[in-house]
Amino acid sequence: MDADWPLIGVRFALYATLSGLFGLSAFSLYGLKAGERADALALRPWLVGTGLLGLLFSGIALVLLAAAMAGAPPWPIDREAIGMLITGSATGTAWEARMVALIVAVIAALIAAGRTAPLGMVALAAGIALATLAWTGHGAMDEGATGWVHLLADILHLLAAGAWVGALLGLTLLVVRPAVRVDVAHLRLTHRALHGFGLVGTLVVGTIVVTGLVNGWLLVGAGNLPRLLTTLYGQLLLAKLVLFGAMLGLASLNRFRLTPVFERSVAAGDHRAALGALWRSLAIEASCAVTILALVAWLGMLEPPATAM
Repeated sequence: MDADWPLIGVRFALYATLSGLFGLSAFSLYGLKAGERADALALRPWLVGTGLLGLLFSGIALVLLAAAMAGAPPWPIDREAIGMLITGSATGTAWEARMVALIVAVIAALIAAGRTAPLGMVALAAGIALATLAWTGHGAMDEGATGWVHLLADILHLLAAGAWVGALLGLTLLVVRPAVRVDVAHLRLTHRALHGFGLVGTLVVGTIVVTGLVNGWLLVGAGNLPRLLTTLYGQLLLAKLVLFGAMLGLASLNRFRLTPVFERSVAAGDHRAALGALWRSLAIEASCAVTILALVAWLGMLEPPATAM
């Protein structure tokens, strides 16, 4: 069966925008102080922009999904199919919850201005919106106790991945700040944020690994491991794992090598080379993350080995 590229594309867009919205708002809470947030990251435009894009892509995804389920072209819009999807399925209920959560997130982002309480509301609402994507993939395919375990693992996997993606966005914004706006205070802030994510990142990676193992067991199964290289699903999954390993290596390099060198360079008053090395490492890590999100969007449209006939 041919791949549904428009739906894969909009799924990728949703993963990227909602991960950015949740992860950046969370990163701003634990990585920066209240008085630093708005100026250091241009926080309001980023949060409002990703929230609005999330609403747009959610609307497009609903139209494409309803058309795919009805076996009809997406245009003209089949309002009856959309109505049936919204009112007659868990996916539709999740979509409604996502739209409400995103509206709350956008309103809170407009008034946040770096303040902790509204920013916390953005992170909470964005986390709910990101979690609803579990109902659009394999996480909702099982029933009973297994279904709840699978769904919970998928939600935690999404949130942990979103926290990592959003932190990469935040760190990159700090590192690529125009040179005319970089002073000692900003450099120290950047080092503190890098160090802070190093601690949070341990929890994030642990969650991704554990939930990934649960999902792998349910979607692939031990008996299907030898067949991974012979199926498109298995090849994409292995590519995802290789990229995840690369991200782990880069994150370790940042934490244990580049961040200490950057700290010493700030103290010595010569930070340009160290900052450039951090930028390159973060750029490669972010590229890996974006590619993983694209692979996840594609994998969600394929039949996993555990359910294949």
